[in-house]
Amino acid sequence: MRLPRSSGILMPVFSLPASGGIGDLGPCAYRFVDFLRSAGQTIWQLLPLGPPALGNSPYSSYSAFAGNPLLISLETLIEQGLLPQDYPVEISDLTDQINYDQVAAHKRPALRQAFACFQAGDFAELDAAFATFRQDNASWLGDFVLYEALVADTGSPDWSAWPDALVRYEHEAISAARARLTSQMEQSTFEQFLFHQQWQRLKQYANAANVRLYGDMPIFVAWESVDVWRHQDLFELDESGRPTVVAGVPPDYFSATGQMWGNPLYRWDRLQETNFDWWLARLEQAFAAFDILRLDHFRGFESYWEIPADAENAIHGVWKPGPKTSLFEAARAQFGHVCIVAEDLGLITEQVHQLRDTLNFPGMRVLQFGYDSVEDNYHRPEAWPPHSVAYTGTHDNETVAGWYRRRCDEGLDNSLLTGLLRDDQPVHMSLIQAVMMSAADTVVIPVQDLIGLDNGSRTNTPGVSAGNWIFRCTSEAQYTTLTDTLRQMTVQSERSSRLDNTD
Repeated sequence: MRLPRSSGILMPVFSLPASGGIGDLGPCAYRFVDFLRSAGQTIWQLLPLGPPALGNSPYSSYSAFAGNPLLISLETLIEQGLLPQDYPVEISDLTDQINYDQVAAHKRPALRQAFACFQAGDFAELDAAFATFRQDNASWLGDFVLYEALVADTGSPDWSAWPDALVRYEHEAISAARARLTSQMEQSTFEQFLFHQQWQRLKQYANAANVRLYGDMPIFVAWESVDVWRHQDLFELDESGRPTVVAGVPPDYFSATGQMWGNPLYRWDRLQETNFDWWLARLEQAFAAFDILRLDHFRGFESYWEIPADAENAIHGVWKPGPKTSLFEAARAQFGHVCIVAEDLGLITEQVHQLRDTLNFPGMRVLQFGYDSVEDNYHRPEAWPPHSVAYTGTHDNETVAGWYRRRCDEGLDNSLLTGLLRDDQPVHMSLIQAVMMSAADTVVIPVQDLIGLDNGSRTNTPGVSAGNWIFRCTSEAQYTTLTDTLRQMTVQSERSSRLDNTD
């Protein structure tokens, strides 16, 4: 699918300036949609919304289907009568960094109180919606809430260390666990319902404002997840359930030793035998939740880097063939044409480009990658094709202001950038304008780049285990004061037309 000439902002939900210490799906999200509309933007790109398994990374979730309860808005629960009007939703002494432990300690009791209120009160409309949610999501919901309850009960997400009968999902043991852990499972079910309800209402509001939601799907799932526990036959595991090989990438411009992500790898042969049933269910939910879907690590569908699970780093892996077109042919047979963006960054081969083009997916171009080499202009604005999605940087990059400052501090050659910079604009705005004026159909600007923040406000630093996924805006004024400037850029670059998909 082709997108018309358009633009938007990359803003993780957790980075919104909510008063509860983390961005959420409540009023702050609606006001961000209002900002996008006022600034002429028609796309809101987000990071994955699942519950993080380790290190708070949205790219390592313990469910490919569930939502992160910490993103539920307490203000919305007050409006619904599930929390008292005077319930404290604010956390004092907030900074520009998320304290996940503090947020969890604040929100978890509130969610338990909301469920208790729901059980004790008269919420006929909400009760009917809850019943419908259970029915519509039965294929994954029951196993997810059982997994969450077992993690809490055993004190460990390492499901391979649970009693053997649970590891093997034996009927008697599972039935006994469900009976014993009913209250915990009901709480989790209600939290997923609240997340789903708040998300769908936000999506409806955004779409009514001519803003499309641009989601992000990691190719892999976490080993310590309900997905791997319940579908062990679909992953490369040993007899005890532990990964024999794991995912990652070889050395590239992000890391000299590559990246060892630790996710278990798929048994694509077994997935294909089922006509990719698990993947199609995952895609179906994503297409319902988002208007545009970015497939993270797209190159893994052509070939993926297989690393021994006991390796020290990612250097000594090997490339293995992925499913190539077969998964997407099955998806198109079931869903028709959908709007997918291929994240084709990193060590990319001609075969990956061919797969992307065969599927007619737009790829990504990133300004920051265009100036490391004089010879290679692939990522420079003048070389971007229309059928692409262009960025100043992604969630894995430095901020564009920090990137330029570092280049100056290190004495790097910035002569190629000279033609992009203007005397009447800050550097970050000049670089944003260069991206906006390019031929790329779609442009997405990280909110930190729009504001002009330095590298202390990065979302993620690949290969670094601490200090990631914690950036949050401290006030809406950080970006709303730029509404007129962004709208003017959008009009000048002819990206202000309505966003309607065309073949």
